[in-house]
Amino acid sequence: QMRKCVLPCTPLAVVKILEHLGAYDEQHPAGDRMSGKQVTVVNRSEVVGRPLAAMLANDGATVYSMDIDSTYAFRRGKVEPVEAGATTESLVRKSDVVVLGVPSDKYKMDPAWIKEGAIVINVAFHKNIDETELLTTRPGVRFVGAVGKVTVAMLERNLLRLHGNFKGCERLMWDSALGTVAPASMAD
Repeated sequence: QMRKCVLPCTPLAVVKILEHLGAYDEQHPAGDRMSGKQVTVVNRSEVVGRPLAAMLANDGATVYSMDIDSTYAFRRGKVEPVEAGATTESLVRKSDVVVLGVPSDKYKMDPAWIKEGAIVINVAFHKNIDETELLTTRPGVRFVGAVGKVTVAMLERNLLRLHGNFKGCERLMWDSALGTVAPASMAD
């Protein structure tokens, strides 16, 4: 039986939103559908920022992952410092997608930095950009102010996948030799 993988819920929600908004090019094969796209993810947290950067890079994008003291470029299979002289502003200005995830009401990105026609997704509880100013001054920008409902849907997806992965297993046990949970018949 083939088991399906589960992925972090909020990063997967962002990917699904980008697919829905047409950022993924369906003409390219899977794994290259973000090819040629520049993405900036502000906040390199373990829960959202880092896995999201890796997922988008694996789909072909160049992802600039920014945190309070450093910026890295994620490219398929590689993470490296950005080129010398690159600033947050210069990287955001060339980004097709900007994902904001700073957990503070004090952080606000300057809407003037956003490229016309870009997609801006706010995954933080606090809005990290002035929505009104963004939408009135940057033509063609699409803004998603919250991803919570899609995140919950991805949690449900993961639960269904896990249920399917272990369907028919009446009893599971920890198998130290395998280092994983296995059906009781395999663990014996």
